[in-house]
Amino acid sequence: MIRKMQPAETTEKRAIHQLLDDAYTNRVHNLKYSVKLAAEALQLSRNLNDKGLIGKSLNQLSLFYMIQGAYKRSIHMAKEAIRYFEELHDDRGVADAKYSIAGVYYKTDNYHLGLICLFDCLKIYRKYDDHHNVARTLKSLGTIYEYFGDPKNAIRSYEAAIESARRVKDMNLVSNAFNPLSGIYLNQGKIDKALRIIQDSIAIKSKTGDIRGLAFALYGRGKIYVATGQLQEAENDFRNAIDIHVNAGEKLGLGMAYQKMGELYMAQGKLEKAKAILQRCLDFCNRYTIAIIRFKCNYLLYKVSKMENDTVKSLEYLELYLHQKEAVINTQTLKVIENYELITKMESMEKEAKLKKEREAIEEKQKRAEQSARMKQEFLSTMSHEIRTPLNAVTTITSMITEREAYDKELMESLKSASNNLLLVINDILDFTKLDSGKVEIENRPCPFNELLDSLIKTYSSLAHKKGVELELKRGEGISDCYEVDETKLSQILGNLISNAVKYTDKGAVTLGLEKIAAEGDVDTIRFSVTDTGAGIHEDHFEEIFETFSQPKSITTRKQGGSGLGLAIVKKLTGLYGSNVSVKSKLGEGSEFSFDIQLKRAVIPGRAVPMTAEGLKGKTVLLAEDNMINAMVARKLLSNWGIVSEHAVNGLEAIEKARLKTFDFILMDIHMPEMNGFDATEQIRLRVNPNKATPVFALTADITAESNEEYKGYFNGFLRKPIEIDRLYMALLQSS
Repeated sequence: MIRKMQPAETTEKRAIHQLLDDAYTNRVHNLKYSVKLAAEALQLSRNLNDKGLIGKSLNQLSLFYMIQGAYKRSIHMAKEAIRYFEELHDDRGVADAKYSIAGVYYKTDNYHLGLICLFDCLKIYRKYDDHHNVARTLKSLGTIYEYFGDPKNAIRSYEAAIESARRVKDMNLVSNAFNPLSGIYLNQGKIDKALRIIQDSIAIKSKTGDIRGLAFALYGRGKIYVATGQLQEAENDFRNAIDIHVNAGEKLGLGMAYQKMGELYMAQGKLEKAKAILQRCLDFCNRYTIAIIRFKCNYLLYKVSKMENDTVKSLEYLELYLHQKEAVINTQTLKVIENYELITKMESMEKEAKLKKEREAIEEKQKRAEQSARMKQEFLSTMSHEIRTPLNAVTTITSMITEREAYDKELMESLKSASNNLLLVINDILDFTKLDSGKVEIENRPCPFNELLDSLIKTYSSLAHKKGVELELKRGEGISDCYEVDETKLSQILGNLISNAVKYTDKGAVTLGLEKIAAEGDVDTIRFSVTDTGAGIHEDHFEEIFETFSQPKSITTRKQGGSGLGLAIVKKLTGLYGSNVSVKSKLGEGSEFSFDIQLKRAVIPGRAVPMTAEGLKGKTVLLAEDNMINAMVARKLLSNWGIVSEHAVNGLEAIEKARLKTFDFILMDIHMPEMNGFDATEQIRLRVNPNKATPVFALTADITAESNEEYKGYFNGFLRKPIEIDRLYMALLQSS
């Protein structure tokens, strides 16, 4: 924003401020000139050794380089600016630098890191009522939500950005949010509304002289013209947008315009032109690492090759498209894990309010805290869905293949082990988040206790044997055959302790021990212990090993992996049982972890029905699932049980199919385009249709879905992805 001069400033400083003001003003129509002015301001600031002005000059250059696509240079300057501002305790300067870094992240393939930076910026800008920068940040958040396929939150962010921009009467910022908002309305079929606001944006940009912003507005109108069949008008808009972006040095906008021009040529039947511009777009995206446009170009080239009956080329492009799209997902999966500590810091974004503030200030901060928590919850919901959805296909296909006789056993077992290990790490992170938010409760049911223990030993025996370590089970006297216990959570506690013990033991044995230490009525107090002959832990580390992401430095080497959350989860889960974990250890000799819990004796429940086609043969299922691979896998699994399934690709289609015929069951994904699974299930329950009373199960990768109290009552149960085949089978069988 343009600042007011202070009378006491020196001539040199006033000259630098004027350069920076002019640079910021000129960025909308002459970005190269803005870079020149900001570079001159930086040199003068360094000559004066004024750290504040050096930081501001670096921030402006970082912003301009980010727009131009010089991403490494942008991040380098932003990080240098942060060092100056942190030394000066200037959090607004830090926020400006993080805004540029966020722009780099979400314009490549690091959307999750972009979100983290933008949340930090939003907190600081709101603290100072900086509505100009609040509007910019909210608009960028909307862009990332669009990349995640979450139009609801994108619209919310864009509308909030417009409100903030209007508070400071900045019509350029208003129109910046109009452009993507128009695209969402177009995708929703609201063409008149989309055209109206994009025309408003073009009028604003033309009036204010924001040439670069005008290019994005013309691009948006071009998309609408394509939808309405006005192809020549669309081509004119796309050409004008490309010319402006080339002159302004705007990289992301240029890639977007190239891709849409290629799509337009396909609609016109000009396949050679389409191939040429899409190939140019691919080269451009490879050069500037614009992942979101790159795999879309490969998909369009696949369609072009298919239209030309070039089978070889079409398969090549399809393979590239699938590989690159999966690579983006895999990259995000790993980065979310690596940067989870940063993500969890968002939980405390609004907890810094001081009781000494006036009531009005306290209420305002409380409002911000609630909004921040909601955004963080929505982000966790989206990411858990994005992480677990591709894993669902991997683990379910692996399980289905291993049920056949003809397969390479060694390779499939390796694949199964690798996917399960990745799933364990991800589950650790997502489960810890639920535990940390206090949303987990103990659910005790009668459980064949000895079978549970034997299953645990069997599960981890192969891991132990690979290291040449013995895994033993020692049961004390008087242990009952059956207790009421939360089998899943007890397995998590013992599994984490056993896997940790095996991880840090290179020779000797790991022992799971059980001892009944007390009894009163039908309740036994059982002491569980896991003992190893491993490296041992120094007593100085006894407390810290139960903290999140902790792995003692004295024993951690590259041989040990994992999320660093295992013992933190153990501590929280045993806490749910009203117990504590104790540790005894001696360096070089080994460790013992133990805890006591009270368990009520019970009668062994009836045996699970074996999974056969007879139990569910002839039943019908409506499967609502937007991911084609997961839908294929689920339908194949259901067909193995003799179930006839119909597929709906979104919530609206599920409602329509439910209106036409009766199904025995409905399996409903939660995150879907057009209409989500919550709203679709509500409509099926409330509208007149033959499936109002049909059992509906949520089949979802979103770990937060069960916590949605507003919609929870509409479902008969919640089943997680990756699919737990036994649980799905029993849920359907018990509901039939």
